[in-house]
Amino acid sequence: MGFFGRAALRRCGSALLALVMGASLLSADATAADGPPAKELFGAKALPMQAAPASFGFYSKGCLAGGVAIPTDGPTWQAMRLSRNRRWGHPAMIALIERFSHDAVEKIGWPGLLLGDISQPRGGPMLSGHASHQIGLDADIWLTPMPQRTLSYQERETISATSMLDKNKFLTIDRSIWTPSHARLIMLAASYPEVERVFVNPAIKKKLCDTWKGDRAALGKVRPIYGHDYHFHIRIKCPPGSKGCKDQASVPTGDGCDKSLAWWFTDEPWAKPKKPQKPVKPKFATLADLPKACALVLNGPAPATEQEATFGTAYRAPAAIPAAATSIEAVIGAAAEEPLANVPVPSPRPGLQ
Repeated sequence: MGFFGRAALRRCGSALLALVMGASLLSADATAADGPPAKELFGAKALPMQAAPASFGFYSKGCLAGGVAIPTDGPTWQAMRLSRNRRWGHPAMIALIERFSHDAVEKIGWPGLLLGDISQPRGGPMLSGHASHQIGLDADIWLTPMPQRTLSYQERETISATSMLDKNKFLTIDRSIWTPSHARLIMLAASYPEVERVFVNPAIKKKLCDTWKGDRAALGKVRPIYGHDYHFHIRIKCPPGSKGCKDQASVPTGDGCDKSLAWWFTDEPWAKPKKPQKPVKPKFATLADLPKACALVLNGPAPATEQEATFGTAYRAPAAIPAAATSIEAVIGAAAEEPLANVPVPSPRPGLQ
């Protein structure tokens, strides 16, 4: 985490903890239960809470303080779907993505990563797309290689990732699309000690079980799940010292190429649920349903600009961004003729050469 600015973290190292332990929790509790859905509240925040990095709660029920955004472009990655403003994460997650992208290029010859959703600036439930990704420790990586040019803003909004599945066969890999490099990329992601799970489509897991000849020690971390045929999902463990963060249970021993995988190729996972006799009114999580610290994360102070939250001391100073620019659209200039012209391009960080 050194390259995110240790001095900045020290300045606010205990700020959030003091808030969480303070009497302000009582007043936050009083208004959280009857408020709007938490996804609307967290989805409206354009910038993170300015505090020491901390993940609160579980991957599908929590929030993030002191989040940082991965730069839109790096030496070995490009971020996609910029309008969603979901490229924020715990510094440990962002550091892992950058390391992984570099290793993918240097060690297995992958052209570079296209990054999907990580988290919102303050984590929390999203308006669409995910149940998890709430505490800054999840990230989606496209299975489409990065092109050797900088994509335009419009391309990042409209280009679709490529499915690895055969459209004409149930849960079968398309051999004209899937390559050994895809397997190496996923297994590289699973190899890092801090990675807890890598979620993939059941067909991808089966392909790895059937064909992977390398070290299978990390194969058990690769878990089958619905969807995930266009991208894979990396989840890391709660960083050391994250007292408010709840880890997922450890994966079972073995490579996972057993009955638990075979179940996905039966009818049971795909059976349509029976319709209830009476319509069920959907219940959306409110702020009161999240860890108590999330009320303070939601309402805590923000940095002046995204630039301040994104760029650490290892980057050259980018062009100034107006203080009024508090949304992703304002920063990247979505309405401009060349939307990406104002996005600062980072220099390589120390240790990534």
